[in-house]
Amino acid sequence: QVQLVESGGGLVQAGGSLRVSCAVSGRAFSNYNMGWFRQAPGKEREFVAAISWTGSTYYADSVKGRFTISSDNAKNTVYLQMNSLKPEDTAVYYCAAKPSYSMATMTSEISYGNWGQGTQVTVSS
Repeated sequence: QVQLVESGGGLVQAGGSLRVSCAVSGRAFSNYNMGWFRQAPGKEREFVAAISWTGSTYYADSVKGRFTISSDNAKNTVYLQMNSLKPEDTAVYYCAAKPSYSMATMTSEISYGNWGQGTQVTVSS
């Protein structure tokens, strides 16, 4: 079983930047595809970004060009760099993992079997 722990959330003004991190432990990091999802108050959880074990990246249209997902295999950590933040980016951000052999879509939360506890990101206007 893999464990995921997010960190780096906080309060930032609109137009600012923030980087959230997800530390992975328990299994070999390279065996997983990693995703970031978010859930705003009163809304369903939605896909933000994902990175495959081969390094391919995927983004939601709403964050394309502003957010960047990356991973550091030596540190077993995946990052989400968020630039040009907007108030509508306010949400709890969750890290998720799915096995590298899984053919399930990278952008659907039901594809992911392991989740972190989430980290709050608040963007003030």
